[in-house]
Amino acid sequence: MLQFEHTAFLYALVLIPLMAIVFMLMLTWRRKKLAAFGEWSVIKRLMPAISIPRMVIKFVLMMFGFAFLILGLANLQVGSKLMEGERKGIDMMICLDVSNSMLAEDIKPNRLERSKQAISKLIDKLGGDRIGIIVFAGKAYTQLPITTDYAAAKLFLNTIDTKVVPTQGTAIGEAIELAKSSFTDDTHSKAIVVITDGENHEDDAIEAAKDATKKGINVFTIGMGLPDGAPIPEYNSYGRRTGYKKDRQGTTIITKLNENMLQQIADAGNGVYVRANNSRAGLSKVLEEINKLEKTEFESKMYSDYEDRFQYFIGAALLFFLIELFIFERKSKWFSKFDLFKQK
Repeated sequence: MLQFEHTAFLYALVLIPLMAIVFMLMLTWRRKKLAAFGEWSVIKRLMPAISIPRMVIKFVLMMFGFAFLILGLANLQVGSKLMEGERKGIDMMICLDVSNSMLAEDIKPNRLERSKQAISKLIDKLGGDRIGIIVFAGKAYTQLPITTDYAAAKLFLNTIDTKVVPTQGTAIGEAIELAKSSFTDDTHSKAIVVITDGENHEDDAIEAAKDATKKGINVFTIGMGLPDGAPIPEYNSYGRRTGYKKDRQGTTIITKLNENMLQQIADAGNGVYVRANNSRAGLSKVLEEINKLEKTEFESKMYSDYEDRFQYFIGAALLFFLIELFIFERKSKWFSKFDLFKQK
């Protein structure tokens, strides 16, 4: 596994083609200036020490040195210690509602962003647990299969928005069914965490939660939103708010938290329901309950360490700079004495 520790330095590589253009323009300008004194073939005889090829070679060596120096500063790292270890934890699938109602701003900055922030903090608190992410609106899709790679989990989490599921709606039951089929091992304790505003119009989520408990899976629910509700913002293609979603009669739609539905789902799934608000997101309480489940050991492969490889690039850069230092732009008088083709 390869990665650069300081990727910002890599942007400096863009300077190489720019410097090449400047160098070519400089050579062209220099030749034009010399041509003003007469024909180029005559000038070369009058100035035998000038060597254009040497200048080009020096520039190429400098560019190679510069490129390797940048790569060295970026510090290529190799994940060379792949280890198999026993980790102790549970399997957890998070089902995140990404319907347009999650854009309501009764919880700041909005329901969806607050949910993502809470999940990110939850990932930071995980020890040996495995986690997966499912997104749902009118349909449910697996965003991240169950894994112990918490960095990947955060990466996928950052890409989630209301556009990742094209079909609008709130299919909580389908999300629970998909989560149930996502668990790969029957020996571990399993939990499903549903984060939504609870406006379920698509299927029987309560029945799906009951079926989950039959398979030894606990279902927890977190209500994102306030009972009073809030309007659903609408945005144009530039991300600017254009107003609020309205029904056919032109009345602004207010999306409200359906606590009764989420409480019933949690009861059916042998879990707990927690309502989020502007001071807490509710995942900490859910995590406390999940930690009460029996944790089992499982084998996990991970890169435990990275080894730096910057020294090779820095060494190559110094070598190119050193070679360039010993090549002079002008021809050496000492070397010109050794003309093997000179007639006696």
